[in-house]
Amino acid sequence: MSARAGVGPLRRLVILRHAKSAWPEGAADHRRPLAQRGRRDAPAAGRALAEADCLPDLALCSTALRARQTWELASAQWGTPPPVRFDSRLYAAGVRDLLDVVHEVSPEVETLLLVGHNPGLEELVQELAGDSLDDALAQVRTKFPTSAIAVLAWHGTGWDALAPGGALLTSVTVPRGKKA
Repeated sequence: MSARAGVGPLRRLVILRHAKSAWPEGAADHRRPLAQRGRRDAPAAGRALAEADCLPDLALCSTALRARQTWELASAQWGTPPPVRFDSRLYAAGVRDLLDVVHEVSPEVETLLLVGHNPGLEELVQELAGDSLDDALAQVRTKFPTSAIAVLAWHGTGWDALAPGGALLTSVTVPRGKKA
């Protein structure tokens, strides 16, 4: 599947790596909360998505506490957040597992937000991006830090047609909240 015009509606896959997490002693990885910086950066990510007119029709979010908190703080920046599905398969997922989850999304969804973890998200961006605007792909290859947002665009009739190399990486941003 290519990112050519005329092969279906424009679709956007928005990938948000969870905000900076804390490492409380004795906490299982899945239960790690956001750190103070993460609690500042997650709302900044939500504002950045709104300012870029990149609000999703549906969000898929890892069940890990830090991902859920990122979703809650980011989506609180929008008037009416879209539906969200918390999916345990997104926790510690590799590219194949992430693609399997994305492929299940209804074709009615045109903009999909995926909230999860590295290294899977970074690898997914690299796998899907056949090309990028500016130096976005080089930026992802260098580093995809916490709170990073990557936007991939492609034309297709359904999410099940999204394939490696079939999307254009249109932007990468790393929103940061201001210290109080």
